[in-house]
Amino acid sequence: MNVTAKVFEPTSPDLLSEAVHQNSALSFAGILERTFTFAFRSMVYPQIWEDPRADMEALELTPQSRLVTIASGGCNVMSYLTANPARIYAIDLNQTHIALLKLKVAAAQHLPNHATFYRFFGAANDRRNIHLYNDLIAQHLDADTRGYWEGRDLTGRRRISRFARNFYHFGLLGRFIATGHLAARIFGANPKRMLDARTIEEQREIFAREIAPAFEHPVLRWITSNRASLFGLGIPPVQYDALCNGGSRRMSDVLRERSERLATGFDLKDNYFAWQAFGRRYPAQGEGPCPPYLDKANFMAVKARANRVNVIHDNMIRFLSNEPAESLDRYVLLDAQDWMDDAALNALWQEITRTARPGARVIFRTAGEESILPGRVSDATLDRWTYDAAKSAEIHNKDRSAIYGGFHLYVKNA
Repeated sequence: MNVTAKVFEPTSPDLLSEAVHQNSALSFAGILERTFTFAFRSMVYPQIWEDPRADMEALELTPQSRLVTIASGGCNVMSYLTANPARIYAIDLNQTHIALLKLKVAAAQHLPNHATFYRFFGAANDRRNIHLYNDLIAQHLDADTRGYWEGRDLTGRRRISRFARNFYHFGLLGRFIATGHLAARIFGANPKRMLDARTIEEQREIFAREIAPAFEHPVLRWITSNRASLFGLGIPPVQYDALCNGGSRRMSDVLRERSERLATGFDLKDNYFAWQAFGRRYPAQGEGPCPPYLDKANFMAVKARANRVNVIHDNMIRFLSNEPAESLDRYVLLDAQDWMDDAALNALWQEITRTARPGARVIFRTAGEESILPGRVSDATLDRWTYDAAKSAEIHNKDRSAIYGGFHLYVKNA
């Protein structure tokens, strides 16, 4: 990283360009890809949008597990610590995500108790959080990470001040959700009313009455027909096309279907993703669901194990290429493969296969329902893995994040 405490370049354009750019810069698709790359250099995910409880069930983590994952917002990395793995390598192309995860690791190690930890990352809207940062966390961060949080955004405020102003309202995802709430109100809906439900039956009634009609509005259909409309969800053009099944489905219909599952597929008392989507916050401490790393029962374990997290700014293929053969046994790819062309997919799986111990597990999500690997990754590589279709379907049905078409689990043959 060529950054200092005074100058922070949020994301290396080279790393991100390698991952996203598949078309000529002069083509329409290439322009969209480069627009997405520009947007993705800032904070995207204040909260990761994959369910760590589902992940951990599929991964079957043990005290010997050496796990590689994409860092994203860091929630799942911290939550995996509750399962007591030996080591977690958290890798990301986006340096703002790296800065966020390093902040979480340092806070877990140096904040005195669960109440202050939850106030910082659960409520994330208290002026006292800034004093906690200044007094207990800042001195334990490297210069680059301090440079990011103590640097100023376009409003002139220090970025760390976002934890006094509801951190989850920031980043591309936070602003996308805010825009969605505004659009819903314009179209006659009020997403916050979802949180009034006391049963799943009430959740279904409120969704049908308050939210579903908005997806039929012609203006919303027109807006979401543009592939740039979902950049705020971190969805590049190639993944947009996968969601629409190559254009055979309208994006507004896809969004309605996924929103309905988020709103009605799980009890709100057990789904913090729904709280963020419809309420733009977590419940008050002890009054509702939260990510595992923020659960009071897990605080001491997370605190004791935080030093097992290695935070790395790189792409997954390059990181794996420097690891010894058969040295790792758990891999979390999120939905990153949806971005990749065939050459990148094959390079990734060659390195995963080389570094994976027998019995290693790989999990990932896709915008569409089916695994994207058959027919794209070479048979010689895939033949060394077994796809667990039954377990994949079972975990997908338990995934409270509810926005993906498929969850996939591969196990390396002995």
